Amino acid sequence: MIGGGVVGLSSALSLARAGHAVTVLEPDAARQAASWGNAGHIATEQVAPLASPDTLMSAWRRRFAAGGAMDLPLAQAGTWLPFALRFLNASSSDRFEDGCNAMRPLLAAALPAWERLTGVLARPDLLKRDGHLVAWESEASAAKGRAAWSAADTGTASVRPADTNDLAAIRGLTSAPIAGAVRFAGTAQIADLGQLADALVAALRAAGGQILRQSGAVAVQGGRAFVPGHEADLVLVCAGARSAALVAPAGMSAPMIAERGYHIRWDAGCWPADLPPLVFEDRSMIVTRYATQLQAASFVEFGSPDAPPDARKWARLEAHVAALGLPVTGPFTRWMGARPTLPDYLPAIGRSRSVPNLLYAFGHQHLGLTLAAVTAELMAALVAGDEPAVPLNPFNLARFGGRP
Repeated sequence: MIGGGVVGLSSALSLARAGHAVTVLEPDAARQAASWGNAGHIATEQVAPLASPDTLMSAWRRRFAAGGAMDLPLAQAGTWLPFALRFLNASSSDRFEDGCNAMRPLLAAALPAWERLTGVLARPDLLKRDGHLVAWESEASAAKGRAAWSAADTGTASVRPADTNDLAAIRGLTSAPIAGAVRFAGTAQIADLGQLADALVAALRAAGGQILRQSGAVAVQGGRAFVPGHEADLVLVCAGARSAALVAPAGMSAPMIAERGYHIRWDAGCWPADLPPLVFEDRSMIVTRYATQLQAASFVEFGSPDAPPDARKWARLEAHVAALGLPVTGPFTRWMGARPTLPDYLPAIGRSRSVPNLLYAFGHQHLGLTLAAVTAELMAALVAGDEPAVPLNPFNLARFGGRP
């Protein structure tokens, strides 16, 4: 298989435990991919795809130039404009409703799958089931935010007003006025992404799998896929933002873009170890405590995964941290990674009908970590010829044309 991010490693482990000889091709030994730099949030509440009428209506005020978290860099227009046109088409009311119906059962299965996976890893401590918090800095934004979340389809997650202890904890960490907050239940957090990666690698090797630190390509001949230089009965593509080129030889279209996010990290200091991820929604920023570090993450920057990072994003994150008066000990470290995003904000999970030994699992956008464990179970079912626990037709790449 090609790709060793969290979706790839989880899928590789699932297949190895089912008795398959698994080789993972993954050149990123330094773990710089989006899998290992995300907010750690198991976001079961995000049933509504971002391809929606509401997103279109709010896009102008959310742009980076106006202080928001979304950026369409002019220099990258040739990359994001074709994607944007497809996004517009996918954001109709009917398509949005179809997307919600597709994501609802997938997200409902996400947290139970993570419980099973962390059990397999013998690391149940990696999954923290304390929900998450969303806070606002003005009465107007708090009223609007509470109303929006109360009306939203949050699937198996639930939301309630933050209690006095939650509010006191938040206000004790920031000098900014906190006008209100809500607390979610039924969501979760990975306690430490580095420890998760280590545990997945160790479990895969214990199950007989191997990881080769090299890139791979897919070729198709006689109706079968293969990876030059490697013998394989099945080929699974889980290469994140670089997956589109890998499935193209099979005639499949994956009109994906790199949706780049930025984070800064610093020493955890006095941040409470039991405080769940905290979203400052007015700033489109989430703060997460990992084992020994705090992380602030934000931004939706559309472009090429290989474009140079925009240092203004890190500077703005650092300015948000300063404006909130968050406790900072030690210098910031900076990271940027590319989320793999398809225009309808649904992942690609399936098996090619015209090249039946080619499978794929990518395009999970903001939900790669959330959906990694359930995707792994679905891939194992597909390989075994079993009926998947979640309907997969909405996630088939045939929806974008090309060969099925």
